[in-house]
Amino acid sequence: MNKFIRQLLPFGTLTLVIAALSALEPDTFLTAENFRNVFSRSSYSGIIAMGMTAVIISGGIDLSVGSMMAVCGMVAGFIMTQNGVVVPTAELMWIGTIVGIVTGLLCGLLNGSLITMLNLPPFIVTLGTMSAFRGISYVMNKGMMFDVPTYKFLGEGILPLWKTIEQTVPGGENQGSHILRVVPPWSSPDLSGLGANAQIIPHGIPVCVLIFVGIVLIAFFILRYMPLGRYTYAIGSNRQAAYHAGVNVNRNLIAIYAITGIFVGIAAMIATSRTVSAQPTAGQGLELDIIAAVVIGGASLSGGRGTVIGTIIGTLLISFLRNGLTLLGISTNVQLVVIGAIIIGAVALDQMARSKAETT
Repeated sequence: MNKFIRQLLPFGTLTLVIAALSALEPDTFLTAENFRNVFSRSSYSGIIAMGMTAVIISGGIDLSVGSMMAVCGMVAGFIMTQNGVVVPTAELMWIGTIVGIVTGLLCGLLNGSLITMLNLPPFIVTLGTMSAFRGISYVMNKGMMFDVPTYKFLGEGILPLWKTIEQTVPGGENQGSHILRVVPPWSSPDLSGLGANAQIIPHGIPVCVLIFVGIVLIAFFILRYMPLGRYTYAIGSNRQAAYHAGVNVNRNLIAIYAITGIFVGIAAMIATSRTVSAQPTAGQGLELDIIAAVVIGGASLSGGRGTVIGTIIGTLLISFLRNGLTLLGISTNVQLVVIGAIIIGAVALDQMARSKAETT
């Protein structure tokens, strides 16, 4: 399989999945609300996938990202609440958000430090911290979640591009919501005289998607233009050669896992805001989706290869696939089988390509 086909395959697969789901479930799949949900969900998994991309390029793996997300959310939820009751102050919300992200940084530093200082395999270290982080998230509130009903901005907030004045008709032939007028996002029209069922609905780009775009740009800049990015590829391609070339391998690996932890913390805040609760079960199995997205996007589990653009395509593919399977009534357990098969298939294709390259 030549390089061009390998790079084109993820995008072609994404196109085929969208086309197939459009044909099978046109009424439910091809709606603005469904696409908004897919992109919103892709935002926090995609943010973590940006960090996982760097980890896998470096020749490592991080199985703890799902459990880490739960810990970050629970720490933030603990700060945002007082005796289990939400304290409705903006200050506590911001403090909780910052501390949640810092928690991700500390978890990432722990992973990187254990891997480098003890010279342990990333698989073993992150398998252990995956269990430890999950246990901590359950212990923090005795297995119960923290309700944060006022923490909505990151998950539900939007950057308004326009507003519509809509009126709901409760019954009859014209029942449903009807758009009366489209107005600019900065306007505050008077609804008096339109009845009790009239409301202003903002439309625009979800805040979580904007954050995802920002993280994508940061990840692209790091991997493409910063020394850390070049060292990441060098370490993944040949760790010993990178060391003898003067690269501080341990320091760069710790930085990679620390940045991944920050991204997990940001994603945890978005997930907490989307569900308006910090849950100890958050992120269970998410690491499989993220690893699948990165590998589908062209990254090699052997290290040395991977791109931000490829990971974006892989993230969207997994998100659309899960969304479509859910709309088709396929259970979550079967979806896990599908995701597992995708990971095996993607790794098999990568191995075939590597074997062919070695023989030519």
